[in-house]
Amino acid sequence: MSATSGHRPAPARSTASERASQRMSTARPEALFVLSAIAQYVGAVIAVGLFDEVEPQTVAWFRVMGAAIALLAVSRRWRSGWTRSQLAGVAVFGTATAAMNVFFYLAIDRIDLGKGVTIEFIGPIAVAAWSTRSRRNALALAFAVGGVAVLGGVELDDNVTGLAFILAASAMWAAYIVVGSKVAEVDRGVAGLGLGLAIGSVVVAPIGAPWSGPVWVSPGLLALCLLVGVFSNAIGYGIDQFTMRRIPIRRFSLLLALLPVTAALIGWVALGQRPSPVDAVGIVLVLVGVAIQERDEIERVERVVRADPG
Repeated sequence: MSATSGHRPAPARSTASERASQRMSTARPEALFVLSAIAQYVGAVIAVGLFDEVEPQTVAWFRVMGAAIALLAVSRRWRSGWTRSQLAGVAVFGTATAAMNVFFYLAIDRIDLGKGVTIEFIGPIAVAAWSTRSRRNALALAFAVGGVAVLGGVELDDNVTGLAFILAASAMWAAYIVVGSKVAEVDRGVAGLGLGLAIGSVVVAPIGAPWSGPVWVSPGLLALCLLVGVFSNAIGYGIDQFTMRRIPIRRFSLLLALLPVTAALIGWVALGQRPSPVDAVGIVLVLVGVAIQERDEIERVERVVRADPG
């Protein structure tokens, strides 16, 4: 019997990453944000526990490197096919993300995590306000901003240094949203994020590397530092890349208000930090803002793309 008669080739099996991509392409953006927030704050809890043994900026450096290694290992689409402008965008994105991580860790070494997240939210708020075009979205933004303000409070005990670091992180967060949305449009999965973080790790090496000696000689510390990157950046920011392809910057920025809410709930479950009645009011305000905003999505034009052989 001929090798071709009566038999059809078996359909190619989808990889785990392809199946995950398909699920994230159909899941509700709100659910993806909560999943991203959980991953990021699990990483943050691990990171804060390392600050007694490793400098915060060094933990941030390993966080960026760990994420880059993980993402480049699971994606082969970063190796070729980039235009010069795309590479420039990836480099800016990765550098802004790495700088955001460094500034954020330097800040939360000096101020409470909850207040740090709240003040850092100024960046996404600015992006959301800049891109808001309707009264309904403006009202949703007002509820979210009010809720975040209630959750965070305003006391900083005159910690000027911590405030300066968290404001710098906030500015980098705004850049992460604006430039990251452009990188996501290239539609290469997490390849742009992985390549960008690899570039970012080189840029911030002079800040993190000088204090990295204890990590290199301790397999346990090294594993924990890299694990922070896997949770906070590879998983958390990887989910963000898929979400950015589906929804406008305005909606993405407003949905980031779910991060302080998720942080409060994780603190309650994992650390026994029960939200106060005032915190509960803040959580409700954020959820109302997220609920009433317009649920617009980016219209995608399907393109035929040649398979990447390697």
